[in-house]
Amino acid sequence: MDDTYQTYLNRVARQTLPATYQSQLHYIQESLKFERLPDGSRKAVPFPGYTVVTPPWGEESENSAFYTNLQDIQQKLLQELNPGLMIALPPDSFHLTLADLIWESAYLDAQQANPEFEQQLQERIGESFQKYKQLGHRGNPIGWQLLGLIVMPRALGVCLAPKDEESYQRILHLRRLIYQNPGLIALGIEQQYHFTAHITLGYFGDIPPDLDRDRISNLLSALNQELLTKDTTAFWVQRAQLRKFDDMLRYYRAEEWPSVEF
Repeated sequence: MDDTYQTYLNRVARQTLPATYQSQLHYIQESLKFERLPDGSRKAVPFPGYTVVTPPWGEESENSAFYTNLQDIQQKLLQELNPGLMIALPPDSFHLTLADLIWESAYLDAQQANPEFEQQLQERIGESFQKYKQLGHRGNPIGWQLLGLIVMPRALGVCLAPKDEESYQRILHLRRLIYQNPGLIALGIEQQYHFTAHITLGYFGDIPPDLDRDRISNLLSALNQELLTKDTTAFWVQRAQLRKFDDMLRYYRAEEWPSVEF
């Protein structure tokens, strides 16, 4: 289901073009993962599930300079975008999702139908990680490169491109070991999206009817130029971990849950 290396590069490169911003901005929607409070502020709503991610910034230091760069861009977006348009995520939650697993109603239904669901999920992910370890790639981190800002239907983030084909194939191999694991399939977990390496900076909130999409498109293009002139555009995938989330603000794990070093 995932793209070939060259198809991926072509696809994500198009997503950072001004023409794509113009088009995508016509289809953005308010995120349902946050609710508006009477005072106008936003609160994360329950949205539970499991995912395979890199450790969030608050728990790792290898990519600190990279994440500091993203935090700066996030602040500039908050200053320049319409008030309330972007609901910023806490920077210590910044992470790269390597494999979406299960969330919201599907997770709640599986948990209710099978009291052993979470334990079995953890064991099956552990099996997939163990198979990956047997490939012998350990000690060679996977390199990715910041490509630019990306507009998604309900969120803003930055998109990443692999530094080389090997870096891309190693992530795809991990994803295949997860999504083609018969034990995970039996638990109702299946691949639903093509892989697009991105780090979410915030979700869309208040979208005014007279939103100046030309101005925002120009802003995103200008911020891209600023991003790419920095020395901190390299992102190293050092490990993948099974993490749980209750909403979009925090991703946590127990020490014994599966983790794999690259």
